[in-house]
Amino acid sequence: MSSAPPESTNSRYLPPSIAGDFTELTEQQQQLLAIASDLGRNKFAPRAAQVDRDAVFPFDNYADMHAAGLLRICVPQQYGGWGADFATYVMTAAEIGRYCGATALTLNMHVSSTMWTGFIADDLDMTTEQRTNHEAHRAMHYRRIVDQGKIYAQPFSEGGAASAGKAPFDTLARKVDGGYIVNGHKIFASLAGVADYYGILCTLDKPGATQLDALYLAIDRDAPGVTVSGDWDPLGMRGTVSRNLHFENVFVPEAERLMPEGLYAQATQRWPHMFATLSPTYMGIAQAAYDFTVAYLRAEVPGTSAVKRRMYPTKQIAVAEMKVKLEQTRAMFLQNARAARVDPSKEVRLALLATHYTIMENANEICQIAVRTCGGQSMLKSLPLERLYRDSRCGSLMLPWTAELCIDRLGRECLYEAGERDEPDAL
Repeated sequence: MSSAPPESTNSRYLPPSIAGDFTELTEQQQQLLAIASDLGRNKFAPRAAQVDRDAVFPFDNYADMHAAGLLRICVPQQYGGWGADFATYVMTAAEIGRYCGATALTLNMHVSSTMWTGFIADDLDMTTEQRTNHEAHRAMHYRRIVDQGKIYAQPFSEGGAASAGKAPFDTLARKVDGGYIVNGHKIFASLAGVADYYGILCTLDKPGATQLDALYLAIDRDAPGVTVSGDWDPLGMRGTVSRNLHFENVFVPEAERLMPEGLYAQATQRWPHMFATLSPTYMGIAQAAYDFTVAYLRAEVPGTSAVKRRMYPTKQIAVAEMKVKLEQTRAMFLQNARAARVDPSKEVRLALLATHYTIMENANEICQIAVRTCGGQSMLKSLPLERLYRDSRCGSLMLPWTAELCIDRLGRECLYEAGERDEPDAL
């Protein structure tokens, strides 16, 4: 006798909300998730294969997100945005990630520019003069996004210790009348040649400069001295178009300073969740791999065989393993999203590192099980699973918190309190 539940002739698998059904969502969260889901299912998913195949930026997706208001999701309400908090944004980003990982990942680069200058900056200590200048500067940037649909990138990596937070950025900004002269480069610069403005991290050029002298500046892509180089033909996340950026004697007006001098360093110490905005994309990919596998085994994926495979114990066990990993990942994702705040406790900081690592690694593990369970069909580029698998592998490589750096920091900070050192003879 079969132990399977009775089958309804009209039933189909309905993928759940990325936030699950465990807590009540705010009205704003429901609205934004509904917008992201509608765009994802009807616009982004049908375009994802072509974006991946050709390694091109998803321009049409961005036009849709501008029209739907998603580019201004973290712009404060007084400037015409949604004013979404951290938890609301990462849930929305994860929902987009279910349908097109490259769109969700590049959106993160754009939204971070509004998040860092928005509610994160609001929580930082500034002088009255700094606060006044910051308000004037960010109002200009927000107008570009809200009224004109301008896209901001956030090139970070330079190929050295600075990208891991171990040294000052090699890209330098020399102070001059009316602004700065910037020289340097960025590698793996997502949206290179595509974004309207590059929000770059650099170091104020002065004797003895340290990480405390980091600057966050917006550079117009058409400014003299800005060039893009290199091909882009990677394993995954192909639509991010992460080529190399070069800055040679680029003049940057003072109004393009996205944070007051010294504020970026303060933010890194007091708002660690600012670096955990890549992982929501991979939460979405994990959910998408699970959704595909369930639908495939139920013979509900368009264009595939009508033969059900769900009755085999090996398939049921595999899906159970995927569900366990997925719910573990979701629980940590939501808990830490809601814990985001200025000056979190040590335990919240440790949990954040553990969560970031877990999402990145579990997304790929879930995709691995999905590929094995769905069999030969999973290799076909006409279906999304092979793309999800490739995209998922890229997560643990992304700075500033790669999987290795998360584990390194987590182990050290679990065992040492601030300022502790071992005596030489303790080893």
